[in-house]
Amino acid sequence: MKYDRILIRYGEMTTKGRNRNLFVRRLKDNVAKKLHAFPNIKIEYMRDRMYILLNGEPHEPIIDKLKNVFGIHSFSLAMKCHNELNEIKETALAAVKQLPHEGKTFKISARRVDKQFPYGSSELNYEIGAHILRNTDGLTVNVHDPDIDVRVEVRQEGTYITCHDIPGPGGLPVGSSGKAMLMLSGGIDSPVAGYLAMKRGLEIEAVHFFSPPFTSDRAKQKVIDLVKKLTTYGGKIKLHIVPFTEVQQAIYTQVPNEYSLISTRRAMLKITDALRQRHRALAIVTGESLGQVASQTLESMFVINDVTTTPILRPLVSMDKIEIIDIAKKIDTHDISILPYEDCCTIFTPRSPKTKPKKEKVVHYESFVDLQPLIEKAIANTETMVIDEHSATEDEFEQLF
Repeated sequence: MKYDRILIRYGEMTTKGRNRNLFVRRLKDNVAKKLHAFPNIKIEYMRDRMYILLNGEPHEPIIDKLKNVFGIHSFSLAMKCHNELNEIKETALAAVKQLPHEGKTFKISARRVDKQFPYGSSELNYEIGAHILRNTDGLTVNVHDPDIDVRVEVRQEGTYITCHDIPGPGGLPVGSSGKAMLMLSGGIDSPVAGYLAMKRGLEIEAVHFFSPPFTSDRAKQKVIDLVKKLTTYGGKIKLHIVPFTEVQQAIYTQVPNEYSLISTRRAMLKITDALRQRHRALAIVTGESLGQVASQTLESMFVINDVTTTPILRPLVSMDKIEIIDIAKKIDTHDISILPYEDCCTIFTPRSPKTKPKKEKVVHYESFVDLQPLIEKAIANTETMVIDEHSATEDEFEQLF
């Protein structure tokens, strides 16, 4: 007798009301896409949990993939048996024996959802616990802090037994909260912002500003690699590469040096907002952290935001840099982000950018240069690609040379 299914618990989704089924169906679809390489599995779901029937598929690689599916609070390998006491006892024993159990402690946590079942929870705890003790060596009872918590849940359709919970990433299923555009540089912060946005259920499309010849193809490939890492959590992601050289040069030559950074960010936001409208997204996500650099002071954010009424989501706004770096390492984007390929955010950087810019001044300076035709040209020439787990990596890129 072996584990034949995986039980998935929803966590935060259980607090949803009438629209809970929408979240559950989205999670089911996301799990199915994540596990497309395992054709024999079958997914069953209900309001309070989901089951993956393995049907002979190996559980180890499936478990690894489920660890990155937002909306899963925790999951466990499980066995199902009929609602018959002796069968429940034997199944619980088999579940324990498949774990390293010698010298360990355990307890039984029985729950009788099917009130027609003739044994109560306390009786089940005693009967199953005694059976396990009689048929194992070196296993003792600890009801307060056991090494193995044997969960037995008697439901109408059968009894489910699990022994070990694996934490999921939490959050909400990607796509359940709508779509947003992620302003993605090649740095540390914006990929982390994208990850946290997806954790709250957002589907993201990435927008990157590319300024050749000042930025190289390697910088472009670096961004592709970052998006590829994010597909681990959100599936396929569209990446929009915006040709930004002419806009940047116009700003650099016409806007005073200390205001050029603010004007550049305003142009980026205008372009991203236009792409948002074109691709029917509802918000823009940035990697800004309050006060981290000159363009991220509150005064700078106020002036930059003035070009749009679209909601700007800043998942990192209150985080320290060390906190952001820790998440970047966790999601495996850090080492890519620190590769020394310049992006458009690091070229033409003024020596002394304004940290408390005035909106009236930047509007006045921008009035001397007609950026709108250049912005429209950049939007029209934007390159869009779809990134998935099979997209070429930096190592594969280097092999071309």
